[in-house]
This record gives sequence, C-alpha cells and structure tokens, in this order.
Amino acid sequence: MNEHHDTGHASRHLEPVATVRNTQPEHGAVPLSPWHVLPRTIADTGLEVALLLSLLMKAAYMHRTVTLAVLTDTLKLPGTVVNEVAAVAVRERLLEVAHRGASDLDVRFRLTDAGYARAAEASARCSYIGAAPVTLDAYVQAVKRHSVGQASVTKADVTAAFHDLVIPVHLLDAIGMSLNTCRALMIYGPAGSGKTYLAQRLGMLLPGAVPVPHAITVAGEIIQVFDPLVHVPCDDSEGSLARRSLDRRWVLCHRPVVLSGGELTLSMMDLRHDPVAGFYQAPPHMKANNGIYIIDDLGRQLVGVTDLLNRWIVPLDRNVDMFTLQTGVRFSVPFDVWPVFSSNLEPSALGDDAFLRRLGSKLYVGALSVDDYREVYQRTAAEYGLASSEAVFDFLIDSLHYASDTPLFACIPRDLLRLVASGVHYHGAAPQVTEEGLVAAWQGYYGLRTSPEGMPQAGSARRWSDNHRAAS
Repeated sequence: MNEHHDTGHASRHLEPVATVRNTQPEHGAVPLSPWHVLPRTIADTGLEVALLLSLLMKAAYMHRTVTLAVLTDTLKLPGTVVNEVAAVAVRERLLEVAHRGASDLDVRFRLTDAGYARAAEASARCSYIGAAPVTLDAYVQAVKRHSVGQASVTKADVTAAFHDLVIPVHLLDAIGMSLNTCRALMIYGPAGSGKTYLAQRLGMLLPGAVPVPHAITVAGEIIQVFDPLVHVPCDDSEGSLARRSLDRRWVLCHRPVVLSGGELTLSMMDLRHDPVAGFYQAPPHMKANNGIYIIDDLGRQLVGVTDLLNRWIVPLDRNVDMFTLQTGVRFSVPFDVWPVFSSNLEPSALGDDAFLRRLGSKLYVGALSVDDYREVYQRTAAEYGLASSEAVFDFLIDSLHYASDTPLFACIPRDLLRLVASGVHYHGAAPQVTEEGLVAAWQGYYGLRTSPEGMPQAGSARRWSDNHRAAS
C-alpha cells in the first residue's frame, strides 16, 4: 500500500455515475427531492423576495449595467425567476431597463442612483455574490434522501476499488464490512504504514452521486456549502444533459471525501463567520455530508483529544449536529458522514470506553510482509522508469531494513526510489537502481551522516536474507 501526505481538504475523483433523467415524478412515484425540480417563480425557490432582490442588486452592482443572461448565470436561477425579481426592482426604482431586444433574454438593466446606493449598502453588509441559496429544509431533505447510510458494498466492489493497491485481503474485508455498518472507523498504526492514503482511497467505495447546494440560508443569513477543493462535480455527458433541466443552485457531485489533519481545532467544527465578507462557511464535516469525513493524525491536534472526541459524541449518537448563528439562532443539520479516524496512537490512549464504544471498527495497519513490500517496490520502480534486480532488492531488505531494524512500511519504497530517480537524473546515469544509489537515498531519507553500521556486503546479504526468512 502506497502512502502520500496531504493537509487540509482532500477529494477523490470517482468513476462516472448515472444521474436522474426525469424532472417530474411519474404517477404513483415517490416525490422528487427539491434539486430535481426547476423553479419557475419566486415562490418555487422557497426564498424571501428581499433576499433575492439583494443578490440581484449586488450582481448588478458589479457591472452597473447588466444583462438578464448574466444575472441568470450568476444567481443560477431561470430567466423567469430573475425577471420576476428584476420587475420588483424596477417597480421600486432600483433598476431600469436600458435595452430590450427581440429575445426574452435580450434585456439589459441599469442601476438607478437609488439602486446603486442600495446595492453598495447590501454589499457592505454581505459581499456574497453568486448562486442563490436553497432553504435549510430543502438541504436537510436532500441530505436525508441521499444518505451515506444507503451505500453498501460487496467483496467484489472493494476488490475493484483497491485493485491497484498492495493491501492484505483481511484488511480489505474489514474495511468493506465497516462501510456497510456506516459506523465510525478508526485506522491506527505506526507512521508511514499507509493509513492516510488508505483512508483517502475509501471514497472510491462510495457509489452514486449527491446534490450539493452552492449555499443555504438560515434566518436570512447565507452559509456557503459547495467547496471546489472538496466537491467534485460529475462531468459525464449524460449527467450534463440532465443537469440542464435541474435547479442549478445545486451541483451534482461525487460523494465527498473531506480530510482534516493536525490543524483541526474546536472552532473549525462550527460555522465560520467572516466579519468582512458578512457570510458563513460551512465546517468541514458539514461539507462532507453524504460522504466521508477523515480526521487524520488524531492525537496531534492543538486541542486536547478528550475535548475533540467529546465534540463528536452527540453527532455520532444522533446523526445530527447543532449550529448557532451570531444572531443567536440555533438550528440542526444532519450529520450524515462516514467518520474515519486515523492515528499513530493506540485506541486505548485516545479516549475512554464511552467514546471507543461508538467506533464500529478499529483496524490496525502495520508493516508489510516481504512479498507485499516487494510488490510495492517493483510497481514504484516501474512507475519511475527504473530497472532493478532481485539482488538489489535483497540488499535493500537485508542490508538496510533488517540491519537497521527498520520495519517494512508502505511509504518507504516510493520515498527511497523518488530519491534514486532524482539522483539518476542529476548524474545522467543509467535508469536503474543500484546498491550505491539505495545507500545514498537511505542516508538522505533518514538524515544519516555515514553509511549504516553493520551493513553486510551484497553477497552475504542474500545469504543472511535466506537464513532470516527460514528462521521466521
């Protein structure tokens, strides 16, 4: 299993998925969720006229004069809705029609002096300019409709998703069974064993697509949800055709995979209000709804482990989380994620029994077997275009790993061979792995001043390897 290290959010591209084709329910069918239905009027959006008017004025404020086409693209609303809002602005003498062509969309609006002043005031209070938000009720309904709890996988699904990784079969089986329970998963083991990379790849197991709103509104406030660093829109041609007839305030995305690392604090798990911008950002676990939320390096956060874990107890128990706006308004949203904790520490060192009971599975990821390590090494060498002999691999195992008592962790072949490939390129040497190249890479990787002491010679290394394997 290979590993790389990321900070912040992480997202994975999945295979294209099928999307809903019909925009209206058939007779007797289950009613469609809000994102399936195209709004035709202000009432259909579920939003207050004042909110839509403010968004339209701020969009016009950017240009002073603006076309109906630009407004519909900015607010992600149909022309019929934008026209209805614009008509309100015209009646209140905030906008005036500067040009009207033969087409319904060939209309240009211009801010009046009063409209310019109103738009400037609205922008100062809240600088959000973009897609109109959806209501909290619509968001809750969509999250429940596409719950990650509906996801289930088989052994064939897991094998296909991880076919390009070297990972023990028993670990794959445990992961698949954990997903089917949709309870929290803890992956623990020493640094470099591949926990983070494995956790991020779990997103490949999640089937289906989910609608993600650009933003939601609660008590007149705007909370931005869609994050291009997290949410990966479906880009298959069938999905694109279907989305043209859907509510564009939603983006059809692959199920999200969000990662928070050692930078995570308690404040990051609440709504983040930007006093300058005047609107809120959703916390990472809310952005992860309908997907996976990974808490990496658990135990290395600035906040105490106990405080951090206590923050998760209610969401894990009730599948709901509570937030509070600066105005004091409290509201709840679904906590619909598959939580995955990754740590270098033993579970018993992280929390008490009350928290550990809420973890459905605790999986240990350790060093690889020699055969698995060889497979990772050979794949990585081929990826870097390097030739390597069995003798050189034995030298790595016996003269470097065993001689220094270094476990066969999954991250080491890639890290070492990256240095070897760099050295080959720098010196203009033949693209092959040599003992000398491995020693130089090992010294640089581990910060050694001299060659590892007690290192056997190449010939004796192979004999020592055979004896070591026979003894084990």
